[in-house]
Amino acid sequence: MAKSLQEQLLAAGAVDKSRATKLKKAKHKQAKQRARGSVAADEVKISAQLAQAQKTERDRELSRQLQSAQDEKAIKAQIRQLIETNLIDRQGGDISYNFVDQSVVKKLFLSQEQQSALANGHLAIGRLDDSYALIPVPVANKIVERDPDAILVLNTPTCGARNSDDPYLEYEIPDDLTW
Repeated sequence: MAKSLQEQLLAAGAVDKSRATKLKKAKHKQAKQRARGSVAADEVKISAQLAQAQKTERDRELSRQLQSAQDEKAIKAQIRQLIETNLIDRQGGDISYNFVDQSVVKKLFLSQEQQSALANGHLAIGRLDDSYALIPVPVANKIVERDPDAILVLNTPTCGARNSDDPYLEYEIPDDLTW
């Protein structure tokens, strides 16, 4: 049987036995490290990919939160602009109108025309920062689409139509009746 190169060199006397043993141990050590290194390299590569995926997901979530905050800020700015541009002046109001804002009864002073328009559903009350604004119903409907909590009073308009189930439907209401 053929001898290995190492055995042949030993037999020829080109290499002494201690040198051959060192070379054999070094070769064995390199082979072992390569085997370990490939497993470790794979683990490092997998953990790096996992960390990159987690970082990407975290960045996406932060981006979503930032976009949500920007959208909310833009909606508030739109509501503010709608209220400020369509604000109805309440100066000279002598009739108090009570309404509820977050379980607290608030009071606005309105004129007779404004009170009847508010009661008939032609005007609405909206929140503007720490104050309240009287605005037309079409504007209030646009605001409700963006944020329903911004409008505090929005009555349904009365068209003069009466309920058909009303037992007093055939009786006329006198014009001079006051409550």
